[in-house]
Formats: sequence, C-alpha cells, structure tokens
Amino acid sequence: MAALLQPNTNSLQVPGSDISVSTSPSSSPSPSRNECSIAPLTPSPSPRTELRPRVARPFSVVVAIDFGTTSSGYAFSFTEDPEAIHMMRRWEGGDPGVANQKSPTCLLLTPELRFHSFGFAARDSYHDLDPEEARHWLYFDKFKMKIHSTSDLTMVTELESVNGRRVRAIEVFAHALRFFREHALKEVKDQSSSVLEGDEVRWVITVPAVWRQPAKQFMREAAYLAGLVSPDSPEQLLIALEPEAASIYCRKLRLHQVIDLSQRPMMNGLDLDGSRPFDSSFRQAREQLRRARHSRTFLVESGTGELWSEMQTGDKYIVADCGGGTVDLTVHQIEQPQGTLKELYKASGGPYGAVGVDLAFEAMLCKIFGADFIETFKAKRPAAWVDLTIAFEARKRTAAPGRASALNISLPFSFIDFYKRHCGQSVETALRKSNMNIVKWSSQGMLRLTTEAMNELFQPTISNIIKHIEKLMQKEEVRGVRFLFLVGGFAESPMLQRAVQNALGQHCRIIIPQDVGLTILKGAVLFGLDPTVVRVRRCPLTYGVGVLNRFVEGRHPREKLLIKDGREWCTDILDRFVSVDQSVALGEVVRRSYTPARVGQRKIIINIYCSPSDDMLYITDPGVRKCGAITLDLPEPGAAAAGGDGAGAGDGAGSERREIRATMQFGDTEIKVMAVDVLTGRQVRASIDFLSN
Repeated sequence: MAALLQPNTNSLQVPGSDISVSTSPSSSPSPSRNECSIAPLTPSPSPRTELRPRVARPFSVVVAIDFGTTSSGYAFSFTEDPEAIHMMRRWEGGDPGVANQKSPTCLLLTPELRFHSFGFAARDSYHDLDPEEARHWLYFDKFKMKIHSTSDLTMVTELESVNGRRVRAIEVFAHALRFFREHALKEVKDQSSSVLEGDEVRWVITVPAVWRQPAKQFMREAAYLAGLVSPDSPEQLLIALEPEAASIYCRKLRLHQVIDLSQRPMMNGLDLDGSRPFDSSFRQAREQLRRARHSRTFLVESGTGELWSEMQTGDKYIVADCGGGTVDLTVHQIEQPQGTLKELYKASGGPYGAVGVDLAFEAMLCKIFGADFIETFKAKRPAAWVDLTIAFEARKRTAAPGRASALNISLPFSFIDFYKRHCGQSVETALRKSNMNIVKWSSQGMLRLTTEAMNELFQPTISNIIKHIEKLMQKEEVRGVRFLFLVGGFAESPMLQRAVQNALGQHCRIIIPQDVGLTILKGAVLFGLDPTVVRVRRCPLTYGVGVLNRFVEGRHPREKLLIKDGREWCTDILDRFVSVDQSVALGEVVRRSYTPARVGQRKIIINIYCSPSDDMLYITDPGVRKCGAITLDLPEPGAAAAGGDGAGAGDGAGSERREIRATMQFGDTEIKVMAVDVLTGRQVRASIDFLSN
C-alpha cells in the first residue's frame, strides 16, 4: 500500500544533475519535506501544441442538461441531423402567465429519503400535503447555490431541506440528474428510428464558469452516481461552462432571432425623435420571446449566423449569463473564417443572480413581520412558505420600469392565520406598525408592492451585475468590446434590460437572443456535437508539482533544507506546469520527465498542486493545495524485457535512468493528467481530485 511506504521510498532524481524529485504517499496530512523530491528531467517552461488525432465519434445523440438554480431542462440533437435541436416535452403544471419551457429545480423525497418527484410535480405534491405531514417530507428548492457557496465542498457535504432535515448533497443532485436521464432517454428513444445503446449517448451538463474546481468535479461525480455514464468512460460526459455554451449558440444567430436594445439612440426615456417610449423595445422583446416558446424543435445555422458576418477577425464580445444563482461573464474573440472562439479573459462573475431579489423580498418580510416569526413560519408551515415564494416569483417576472400599478403578492391563508395566532395581531396591523410605506395591504389578502418597493428589491442585485460588467470592460484584454450578449433567465427581466442599456449602451451594442432562457441549453447541445469550437481558453488556476532543487544559501530558507545522500536540497518548490489566466489552446500539453532516485524502486507517486494565484514559490505557501496524485507501479526492468513490451527494455542503463514522463493536457473545460513509464510503456491516467479532505 502506498500509505505504508517509507518517506524516501517514492523519490525521483535526475542522475548527474542538481535537481531531484519525489513524491510521498497521498495520505500525507499536509505538505512537508517528504511531499516532494522530484524535478523535471526535461524542463518545459510553457505548454506546447500537440495536435490530437481526430477520433471517430461513436455517439448517435447528444443530450444536454441545463441544471439551473431556479429552473432546469434538457435538449438533444441527433448527430446525423445536428442542425435540429429538440427541446424537452411540455411539463404538466406550471405557474399562470409563466412559460414552462423548463421545470423548477425542486426535489421532493419521502420521509424514508426515497425519490418522489422533481419539478412541477414535486412542488404540487408538496403543496397538497397536510401541514403536519409536510413536516416529515424533504423538499429542496434552489439547492444549486449551496454548491457554489460552500468553501470546503466534499462528497459528504450536506443540504438542508425546507423542514430542516439534512441529506448528502451528492445524493440530492444524483436524484435530479437521474430524473432527467430517464425522461430524456425515453423521449430520445421515441424519436429515434433505431435502437440506441447507452454508449451511443453523449451527455453534457452545464455549470457556471465562475464555479470553483471542486464544484465542477462535484457535478461529474453526481452524474456518475446517477448512472448517466460510467466512471470508466469519462469522455462520454462533457462539462460545459454556461456562458461559453451561450456564446457558442450566439454565433449561430440570425438577425431576426435577436433583439438589439442599442438599435436606436435614446434620451430621457424617448427616442431622439420623440416618436416612441423607451420601453417599447422591451415590449417587442417580450412578444418575440412569447412567440418563440411555441416551438419545440429549433433549427440552427450550419455555419455562423448573420450577426457574425458583421464581425471581423479580432472583434471582442462579452456574454453575460444572468441566471437564478449567479451571473457569469466570459469574453470571447471570433476567429474568422472558421468561426472558432478564443477566450480572452478568465471567466468572472459572482452570486448576483435573480435569487438575490428573492432574498431581498424575504428580508422585507422580516422587517415587517419580524425575523423570528418568518423563521418559525418556515419551520412550522414549510409548504405554505413555498407557496409564498412561488407567488412572488410569478409576480417578480412582470416587474418592469415605469410600471404604474402595484404588484400584488398573495399571502397564503395559513400565513395570515398563523401570524395572528402566533403574534396576537393581524398582518395589516403589523404592516402599519412597520412604517414601510412602500408596501400596502389589500383587503383581498395581498401585499401590494409599489414601484418604489420593486426598485428597492431589484436594485442591489442589478447594481452588482452592472458594476461587475463595468469592471471587466476596464481590463486591458477586454477594452473595445463590440457586443454584450445578455442571456439566462434573469435576462428576460425588463428591469435588468433597462438598467444595462442605460449604463452600458453607449459603450457597446446590447443584444438579447429571442429565446434568452434557452440559449445556454441549446449552446450546450452544440458544444456536445463539436467540443473543439472553443479553441483557446484561459487557465483558471496555476498547476504544478513539488520538486527539489539544489539548495542555494541566501536564496532558499533554511527550514526548506533537506540533506539527502550527502547533498543539500531545497524541498517544497512548486514546479509550474501552467499559470493562472495563461492562454492554452485546445490540445496543448506540458510534459515533464522524471527518474526514480533509487535503483530497484517499485512505485512512484507524483502529487499535483494548484493555486488560484501565481505569486507562490513553494507548495507550503498559503492558497496552494494538493489536488491530485499519479501512482505508477514500476516492474523490474528484467521482467519488462522478458515480456518484450517495453521501450528500451534492453538498455543496460535502464534501471539507473528510467524515465517517467508526466503530462498535463489543457484547453478543455477539465484538465487531464497522465504518466507513462517509458521503459515498459505502462500508462496511468490520473483524475485531479478537488473533493478530498
């Protein structure tokens, strides 16, 4: 077992050089001088391009799952007809006045923790439960945000249901993904003329680009647990970055498929000629969105769309994915004539999604009725609380700039009754005592939110979005962008559209695709059909391994001194493979070679480290963490020679200069790591594990 090896057992060294490398068992509690004693045999300071051979794609269909904070859905396309994207079936249920192109991201488990339902069915079933019975069922809503906000995410991280019971997060996500797997496969088989095998389906799952690496890996692990693909076939599952998927779809758009908010100059809410109100363009946008929802099969251009014909090589644009939980920004440059995309700046953003408006509404309720009461009501009447949030969600979507009438939010009867019994006064009295004049009470049992109240709820979230876009546009790599594409469910909000146009319309053209809420889903399908469309990405982290260098007095700290075989070494040095925000093309690799330090050594373990910054020197510096390991068994040279399958097996010096070649491949949405024993040809692939403790 690797964990039982002595500290120096796994060391690597370069004969005749001043550099040496080693690796310690992956069970080591923290970086130490035993963590590293390896060094590159052939230094390679930067990635170099190696063209990967095109592999014939065995997939017959691509199924993409857009797992959102507020709503989720799937779409698919057959590889023999890649220009047709099929959306999922209409869902039963739904909110009045809200298009149900996707399903609410909510899950219902029985008191025994068994799957019951997802989406509208989960929400409606939970609503129909008796209040006392509902306290024992587990209802999860908008749970995706937990994965982004948890700083120490692992496979045992738990989620809390509405009633307070906790379940492992990986199981909750797996239940949801399994639900989509069953629905999608049934629909695909209904439309397929041939019998599909499991390995003929390529799956794509979308994640925010600003998610940390543990969260991205978490979704892959949940997909394995849900049975989408086997861990033995990782290439069958692609992780798509949400704004990147949107960008891929936007390059297919025709002019009649977009709303250009910057088409005509505005002043004081009117066109310069005074002919029409400012918000008429938003009414046009809403009408086009409504008409687009009637179709379930979308045709896309075989090449790039008309909008791209206006762009020249080198033109830059931003995609702002405004979702329920996060706002995700990516900057791309179009490469003509092939139409491939190049990422110019690493993805950025933050938790500025539409959920921020919901949280502001909850804070407003706490001001009126008291935070203690709201918490008690959520615990004692969880289903009624969900009803209240649904009522607000439906009305929130109708909020628009300059709206004269108030927005009416229905308070559930159980809320009104529970407040009176719990606090000894009516909700009307509580509202009057709160002195919150921007919220009125209706005798029909409704809270009436004035225009001022809606502005107060929306403003903090929208302000954060605009500030973040403005900050991004000031970056040297981003200056001179021609277009800003608004996508995601929150981009449908006229409140957000107006604010973005007012703040940024003078700097670039603001473009909204007609089917703004489905842009990511369609782009994810296109990504699954051709993962090479994004040719250059920016590396989100610095990656490397720990090495030993010859100790230099005055340059290296004394506590890093390690005396080995009579020689002085500096331990714990981070040997970078790639740096954060470095441009890496699809298929680019960094390759380093190592050699065992001890003749007859039978195992090596190379530990991989990462960091969000690039100003560290040692693996013990703050922010550096071990994120993976490569373990390679080394058979005796004689055995390899006898088998006849090893390169250089007959080399008498093989046991002394045995080469272990480590490779990191960048440019994809996930990083691939591999090690090869050159003598035997034995190859080991490693997964970088961000979820271990």
